[in-house]
Amino acid sequence: MTTPSLLILPGDGIGPEVMAEVRRVIDWYGDKRGLKFDVSEDLVGGAAYDVHGTPLHDDTMAKAQEVDAVLLGAVGGPKYDVLDFSVKPERGLLRLRKEMDLFANLRPAQCFDALADFSSLKKDVVAGLDIMIVRELTSGIYFGEPRGIFTEGNERVGINTQRYTESEIDRVARNAFELAMKRGRKLCSMEKANVMESGILWREVVTKVGEDYPEVELSHMYADAGAMQLCRWPKQFDVIVTDNLFGDLLSDAAAMLTGSLGMLPSASLGAPMENGRPKAMYEPVHGSAPDIAGQGKANPIACILSFAMALRYSFDQGAEADRLEAAINAVLEKGVRTADLLGEEGVTPVSTAGMGDAILAALDESL
Repeated sequence: MTTPSLLILPGDGIGPEVMAEVRRVIDWYGDKRGLKFDVSEDLVGGAAYDVHGTPLHDDTMAKAQEVDAVLLGAVGGPKYDVLDFSVKPERGLLRLRKEMDLFANLRPAQCFDALADFSSLKKDVVAGLDIMIVRELTSGIYFGEPRGIFTEGNERVGINTQRYTESEIDRVARNAFELAMKRGRKLCSMEKANVMESGILWREVVTKVGEDYPEVELSHMYADAGAMQLCRWPKQFDVIVTDNLFGDLLSDAAAMLTGSLGMLPSASLGAPMENGRPKAMYEPVHGSAPDIAGQGKANPIACILSFAMALRYSFDQGAEADRLEAAINAVLEKGVRTADLLGEEGVTPVSTAGMGDAILAALDESL
């Protein structure tokens, strides 16, 4: 049996620090559970630009196409703000998503009970929250043409085009319906069909796909109303499917319901490869946080949870993903906290590596 392959791209800022803790978890699974991975590492973002003059070298892109899954840390930082738009660190991330055709971005918003007080909403509103936002990732307004800044008459105009084909909507909708079948069998589709033709098409196609999933309760909601409802009573949702722009906004709003961006993972999935596994990239929702880079203050949990998602969606190791998530929950229940989660009385502050130590100890206890 072929050893599953992982390409690790730590990136910039706190990326290398949080990814170092993921490497320790990967090693634990190899040593204690016999779950081996063929792990390679390369550069992306500013780190790649510093060496190659591009945020993603062609050789790295080729590796990403060949492995079973990519695990990415974070990209960007103020030192790269002066670069031309075409070589900014974020362009490396967008190239990975586009060329790997990672069309479905899975963004869970899960609130661990131990952290319910960190949300800006009341505890009873968020405690036990577990929703999944499926965001279309390779089309829509971020990729549509024409785009650019042009001169019309005596002033400039910025243009971005919202564009979706039926097939692009169909495939992300099917991904969302399949997820709903494995969860609460409830799916809410969000768009702006009241003012956007692309929203009308989105609603029509999702409704048509829904005919193939009669077990799933499908509802539709305008995206702005969805944002309001996420803040009012998020537990009314289970799976949400939406386009690239609205998914970007709604998933960040849902992320903050849980109290800390340092806690949230994501998965970006594409079409199945020859081995039946989907092309996939996993990354924490948080950014590169250059202001705390190198200080041992970063929370590695989001990146470790991203590896848990890889175990579940790329490597058919759902039970081991459950084990890792349970270990993280046990650590939080004991009051172990990195700098982003301090503020309560009676907690134990730890560094980035200290949180890794605690999670590894909890994994040992799970055996």
